[in-house]
Amino acid sequence: MLTVSTRVSRREAEDLSGPKLAAAAEEAGCEVVGMEVVPDDFALIEDRLHHFVAAGCDLIFTTGGTGLTPNDITPEATRSVIQREAPGFAETMRAEGLKHTPHGILTRGVSGIAGRTLIVNFPGSPKSIDQLFPVLAPTLKHVVRTLRGDSSHHESDRAG
Repeated sequence: MLTVSTRVSRREAEDLSGPKLAAAAEEAGCEVVGMEVVPDDFALIEDRLHHFVAAGCDLIFTTGGTGLTPNDITPEATRSVIQREAPGFAETMRAEGLKHTPHGILTRGVSGIAGRTLIVNFPGSPKSIDQLFPVLAPTLKHVVRTLRGDSSHHESDRAG
């Protein structure tokens, strides 16, 4: 879990979306092995993503830095780390966000694979975590298995 926010990193604001994202991941059956906060700094974001990939994390979720301000560079830093795109996650999150607000299309988050790790950028809003994580959660067990090389389909992968 990586929260990208200069204000949170300087302790000028509380991290509300990171803990919410971690709780949603745990509820979906993920083991959260790390939570960090970094400022909107390309090299730091890139470094922490590489660190979590090298540590063997199956999934890395980021929150924040996906908007339109000049400081919002999480997608660019993520693109520098991923080797293969997995755009369906980001596309689905934008489509779901649009159901809740016209601003749902403004997030520039990306999703892709680095090694055997899926990285997904979430917006920095706690409300968006509540709205968007549930659309990805049913896929996560299957994602982890396939990233580990198991391409078979399991009954437990089906939502519903």
